[in-house]
Amino acid sequence: MNVRVEVVCVSADGVEQRRDVLMLERRELAMETLGMNLTEGKALLAGVQDFVVGRQVREDLEQRRACPRCGQPHTSKDSGNTPVKTIFGPVNVPNPRWNRCPCHAEGPKTFRPMRTWLNGRTSPEMLYLETKWASLIPFARAADLLKEVLPVGDSLNPETIRNHLQVTAERIEQELGEERQLNRFEGSEEEWEQQPLPDGPITVGIDGGYVRAAHKQGWFEVIAGKSVVAFRREDEGEVPSAKCFGFVQTYDDKPRRRLWELMKSQGMQENQQVVFMSDGGENVRRVQEYLHPKALQEERPQTCAEASKQLESVKHLLWHGNTEEALERLVNLLMELSLIQAHSAAAEKVAEGLTEFETYIGNNQEFIPNFGERRRQGETISTAFVESTINQVVSRRFVKKQQMQWTLRGAHLLLQTRTKVLNNDLEEAFRRWYPRFRAKAA
Repeated sequence: MNVRVEVVCVSADGVEQRRDVLMLERRELAMETLGMNLTEGKALLAGVQDFVVGRQVREDLEQRRACPRCGQPHTSKDSGNTPVKTIFGPVNVPNPRWNRCPCHAEGPKTFRPMRTWLNGRTSPEMLYLETKWASLIPFARAADLLKEVLPVGDSLNPETIRNHLQVTAERIEQELGEERQLNRFEGSEEEWEQQPLPDGPITVGIDGGYVRAAHKQGWFEVIAGKSVVAFRREDEGEVPSAKCFGFVQTYDDKPRRRLWELMKSQGMQENQQVVFMSDGGENVRRVQEYLHPKALQEERPQTCAEASKQLESVKHLLWHGNTEEALERLVNLLMELSLIQAHSAAAEKVAEGLTEFETYIGNNQEFIPNFGERRRQGETISTAFVESTINQVVSRRFVKKQQMQWTLRGAHLLLQTRTKVLNNDLEEAFRRWYPRFRAKAA
């Protein structure tokens, strides 16, 4: 059998315009010949897209032909076309130049009527798909995927997709306000008191990962984390709201504003509890190697037993947020070790680690919560959820099985689109920029 696919455009006055867009020939029925194949489907979409675009532009030009002031038709200066990439194939959009009507004494002598809406070479939906998939998989694989399933043309390449993603990310960055302090809320004390009861506390976990730098300059650190709302007061059975974020610390100049806007998007109020959790830096993690005084076991077993007992008490005090007494016991333990460390290499090593630990606790005293109380209240006490976020935000796209090298700017911009995709916020951003983009489902 032969199948002819025709597209028909019906104007407001009932006039029909027709075009054949695809001819199908089928002889023997088999699983592989059932219906249309991908190549035929792509050809059908490309043909329909070209026809629809042509009719849309022609109708728009006819409506703009008359001068809005005097009603006289504009005369043509020259014709022209502008190529536009869409998800159903590249199209050439008629883009003529017209002479300005004589009734307009000021301004340029010619103009292009399509400039009122034709402000790019890529349709928003194409830009959205490029950004979304390039945020999740390598640029080359994103290009292959789109070319495999859509009639986008062979000109689509990884470099184009990378540039489009960065343009989108720059637009996201421009929406951020000025940098601010996270603990400074707007409004008076009376406005604070009038705030309704907030949702459950927000727990923000922060950690770092490393990305291979461009030009063989080693690695640089990327900060990523997750903000989790414990519960919604209106629906306590709802799954906790969680959103991730990321930035390159040495490149980003608005990290606080970035986190502020993220928490505000989760409904944060001025009277809502916010807890920050972090594992600390590498130097703090290295301190753990020296905290257990097993090295003293052979030399001074009694001193080892006493030091272990003291450290257990310090651990207990820190667990319950009693940092002041924990510091006092650390100081006492250091004084005891100072009496023997001159004659004991093991004691000197333990003392060195305890000194770093005391400094860290002292510097972060006000940020150490009461973990025991948080656990009894069912609140988060572990940063394990942040480690999984680092894997989700950074490792899967930048590190694991990836040999690509990154500039600070390139990594930072990709982090912005990637977190938008992971948070399901990218589509909403496009909807703000393009009001007719993908209407929300009812």
